[in-house]
Amino acid sequence: MPQDLPPTGGYEPIQYKRNIPVRGFRPIYYMLAMGAVMTYGWIKMGQGIRERNELAREKMWARIYLIPLLQAEEDRDLVRRHWADQARERELLGTETSAYNTDR
Repeated sequence: MPQDLPPTGGYEPIQYKRNIPVRGFRPIYYMLAMGAVMTYGWIKMGQGIRERNELAREKMWARIYLIPLLQAEEDRDLVRRHWADQARERELLGTETSAYNTDR
């Protein structure tokens, strides 16, 4: 029985690759777009941090400038309370009294 042999010149090449058309952009364009978006985001974040620091500095200086006013207001409140205590003491005891038991 004769053996089956290939035809003279060989068989035609088998097409195993798929001819799918390339869709979309090249990957480098996606990388460049992503880098541009990230750079924009980092720039905006840096500007936001700088703005937040400036607002914090402004708030701190505003508080520093308000300290004398707040201290004066607290002093006035303490004096008013002291006078009210003395008036209440005079009302209860009749005369201003000393903290000591002797007249020395």
